[in-house]
Amino acid sequence: MRFLTFTAKAELDNISREERSHVMSLVKQKNTKPEIIVRSFLHRKGLRYRLHDKTLNGKPDLVFPKYKTIVFVHGCFWHGHDSPLCKLARTPKSKIDFWTAKVVRTKERDTSNMAILKSTGWRTLIIWECELSKQESLERLFLNITNESK
Repeated sequence: MRFLTFTAKAELDNISREERSHVMSLVKQKNTKPEIIVRSFLHRKGLRYRLHDKTLNGKPDLVFPKYKTIVFVHGCFWHGHDSPLCKLARTPKSKIDFWTAKVVRTKERDTSNMAILKSTGWRTLIIWECELSKQESLERLFLNITNESK
């Protein structure tokens, strides 16, 4: 059964709080499709890596100890991609205050984690979900990891 629920600001959600919670619990945090695309590409290029290292801040998606480099594969929506060309980082029409605050907190956490990683000698790279449709983005990532870019 679906219920219309209203918040204090009378914002509309088309499913109940419990259903929304269940839907959100199904959102994958690791081994996502964008991650798999990046991992497959880099593996085919001969790079080997560790996944989701819990000993490092932010549990990076890919860790390349040989190159002292970390790669984060960021979802444009969840990490608030600021590019005007990005069509995936839209703000939902309901609970705007909630989602805006959530993305701001995520961006602050990302910035903090990256600063800590850099201070301990790691190079950090981000590839955005919307960039994965372009082969040159993946090639550029490979070159950045292997220090072959100028």
